[in-house]
Amino acid sequence: MQAAKIHPTAIVDPSAEIDSSVEIGAFSVIGANVKIGADTHVASHVVINGPSIIGKNNRIFQYSSLGEEPQDKKYKGEPTLLEIGNNNTIREFCTFNRGTVQDKGSTKIGNDNWIMAYVHIAHDCDIGNNTIFANNSSLAGHVDVHDYAILGGFTLIHQFCKIGSHVITAVGSVVFKDIPPYVTAAGYDAKPHGINAEGLKRRGFSADSILQIKRAYKALYRNGLTLDEAKLELATMQNSTPEIRLLSDFLNVSTRGIVR
Repeated sequence: MQAAKIHPTAIVDPSAEIDSSVEIGAFSVIGANVKIGADTHVASHVVINGPSIIGKNNRIFQYSSLGEEPQDKKYKGEPTLLEIGNNNTIREFCTFNRGTVQDKGSTKIGNDNWIMAYVHIAHDCDIGNNTIFANNSSLAGHVDVHDYAILGGFTLIHQFCKIGSHVITAVGSVVFKDIPPYVTAAGYDAKPHGINAEGLKRRGFSADSILQIKRAYKALYRNGLTLDEAKLELATMQNSTPEIRLLSDFLNVSTRGIVR
């Protein structure tokens, strides 16, 4: 540990494992059983409690609270975990809680995520890679957010919901059910409003793939099919369009039902 990179007003528990390249700002507190990987920058007035594992090259801005106890009345002090991957940006006043033994025992955030100010990620959530959470997005417990999903500002996600890959929500959306991959959702409660075509273009999806995803969306939402009938239709479509398999597989594991 290079003391020169830790501000003299910061408090670091002796049991914390801090890479020598980590920078910790003024008045930050790093608790016991915290591990922070190389080239991570922790700004001033950040509190990180353990057990928490934070990977490499993360930027954690001031006044964030990471690895605190879950906001769950069932929690009785068990040593649950927060895991954060690499290359994440975590802006001001974010709060990420550890997991509970009633579920996974950990809250997980993957790699390359852009998480803006005042975002709350509750216990036992599982966040993928390359997501964007705009200001004041909040997840209740046990929420899964898959790769490349974008949550608009002030989006609220009910507990146990799943947010599929490449989803985008509008500002102020309140989500009570699962949102399938590729879907744009908006409202209170959130409803589907087409696919995230612009996002797919930016990520290199071909024009033909986007066309097939639009056809899958119509089968799911516009053709008057029941959900079971739509699943059968998508199962046929995925044979010629691999991107549809992601949608089909999501529908088969959805437990809360999907926005419709």
